[in-house]
Amino acid sequence: RIVLLLGEQHVRLWTLVKDVLRRIVPADAFTKTEQKIDGFAKGIGSVLFFEDMTVVDGLQKQFPLYAENFPRWSLQSNGMLEYLIWTALEAEGLGANLQHYNPLIDEAVKKEWNLPAEWELLAQMPFGSVEAPAGEKSFLPLENRIKVFG
Repeated sequence: RIVLLLGEQHVRLWTLVKDVLRRIVPADAFTKTEQKIDGFAKGIGSVLFFEDMTVVDGLQKQFPLYAENFPRWSLQSNGMLEYLIWTALEAEGLGANLQHYNPLIDEAVKKEWNLPAEWELLAQMPFGSVEAPAGEKSFLPLENRIKVFG
């Protein structure tokens, strides 16, 4: 499941995140946190990714032999959706990043937008103009991440 927040609703999300974090981040460290969150709020919008746990539970009951796998498979499906939306935004010249302030903000988000209790928040994707290129990342060597046989 997806919730798309634009304009004031998008800004409201990041205000909500700041309010929640202000209660748990030490005051002397909050300025850096606030600057990061304010950067997200300057975007065009945010995509919230959820999993409807009633669907997962139903599939577990319908296919008991595979029941333990459905939560994992639902995360894989959601990851594919996140990647699809991220690349679609990029194709339109927009930048995006993936955030995980859940479960800290779960209840406040559900209350603010009157979302079903069964929807589990998985990720938040703020998007907008590209202000700077993505920073360099280091990765393990390919031989430590990929095995080829044949």
